[in-house]
Amino acid sequence: MSFRGPLSSYALAAAAGILQILTFPRFDLSFLAFVALVPLLVVAANEPRRRVRFLLGWLAGAIFWAGTCYWIYDVMHRYAHLPAPAAAAIFAGFFIVKGLHLGVFALIAAPLMSRWWAVPAVAAAWVAVEGSHQYLGFTWLQLGNAGIDLPVVGRMGPHTGVYGVSFLLAMVNVALAIVVLRRPAVRELAWLVVLPAVALLPALPALAAGRETVRLVQPNFHPDEIIKHRWDQIRQATHWQTMEILSTTAAEAIDPTGPALVIWPEYSAPSFYSRDPRFRNHVERMARKLRAPLILNSVEYLAGNGRRPLNSAITLDSQGQFVSRYSKIFRVPFGEFVPWPFSLFIDKITLDAGDFLAGEEVVVSRLDGHSVGTFICYESVFARGVRRFTAGGAEVLVNISNDSWYGRTAARHQHLLIARMRAIENGRWLLRATNDGITSVIDLAGRVTASLPSFEQNVLVAKFNYSSRITGFVRFGEWFWWLTLVVTAAFVVDKRRVR
Repeated sequence: MSFRGPLSSYALAAAAGILQILTFPRFDLSFLAFVALVPLLVVAANEPRRRVRFLLGWLAGAIFWAGTCYWIYDVMHRYAHLPAPAAAAIFAGFFIVKGLHLGVFALIAAPLMSRWWAVPAVAAAWVAVEGSHQYLGFTWLQLGNAGIDLPVVGRMGPHTGVYGVSFLLAMVNVALAIVVLRRPAVRELAWLVVLPAVALLPALPALAAGRETVRLVQPNFHPDEIIKHRWDQIRQATHWQTMEILSTTAAEAIDPTGPALVIWPEYSAPSFYSRDPRFRNHVERMARKLRAPLILNSVEYLAGNGRRPLNSAITLDSQGQFVSRYSKIFRVPFGEFVPWPFSLFIDKITLDAGDFLAGEEVVVSRLDGHSVGTFICYESVFARGVRRFTAGGAEVLVNISNDSWYGRTAARHQHLLIARMRAIENGRWLLRATNDGITSVIDLAGRVTASLPSFEQNVLVAKFNYSSRITGFVRFGEWFWWLTLVVTAAFVVDKRRVR
């Protein structure tokens, strides 16, 4: 099948970007993950000019990143205090650069579409390029995230991580593109036998009642409280009182059961556990009053380096004794650090933003005979990072997050979707405490078993379980992504050799 005229080709490439946008929140048309790449694959396969192939892929990628991460403009304008034109320029630079990845994919995929092994080869190229985002500045949604609620394909998650799910969905896209090109042959489509074979994998764990109680506090503390108002001792005392009421009186009214964990979110209120004796005494007293371990967010400083902060999670035991400090390893670009040369003119987005040091080690806390791994906010998008907590012995995962910067955009729903995949990969319950939503408890099959609405001050009292099972992904890490990278490189080298 051929498409006449450049306009129709670019229109189809743009359609591929739009279909990917519709796949994810808030549209949540996850079934489109089976067809979203087809328009791009068809036009790229029909285009003999390499430069045009690249432009077609770049267009689809730029549209996808602009449409899913549109909230970046608002963050830059409202919280980085950039004028609207400057924020728009930064946002445009973002999706233009991120779109380059899909341009590279189109370059690789187009010649492979004519081979009888196109289905696995092009799917491998998709995963190889998709996984590269995590090493190149910023990563967010992957095609496999759409597979969480799709029948069967999610079973790949515990074995291959999100990458195997992306691979299956990409295979279907490639096969449909071959059909549209009117050249299907038995041997070209026979690769799809892999799909029913996935049904032979163990099903994701059935929904099970939790035995442990957790209290997840959602204070609904807006960052404007810090940006527009002075954070004096009166405001501080009022906020501490609110956190105490939510953790105790409000929670006990919902369920008087003694909690196994009490978790406060990451938020923009300036809390300094090590540097502020009043705050430290307050939270230690809280843990003793709760008779439960307490996990909270704090801005910490390394000894001998008093000017560079770390975004940290502090864990106290039920006696109020310090157990551990974990400092965020994967920082948010333009949030917790500003890449040069942008640091010369972009203002701070969060408290101490642009100055944060990266943490250096994963910390798993031992509490009442169980091990807990706590990671912070944006770190949930890094499969390899979260896996290190489970590989280190964590029996439950905790994610403290502040999604208030996203406002009422789809970003908070996208972030939750990503966190759900981390639960599947690691075979762990994931307890997610957020400042203003979406506070949730996620079981080890990625199901949200309990949650709070956004922009509501409340406490989520819910059940969870500890788990010690080891998934293939925990044991072997990102093996599947590395495999697709090697396979794709081999195909590229082979194509050059033949030429």
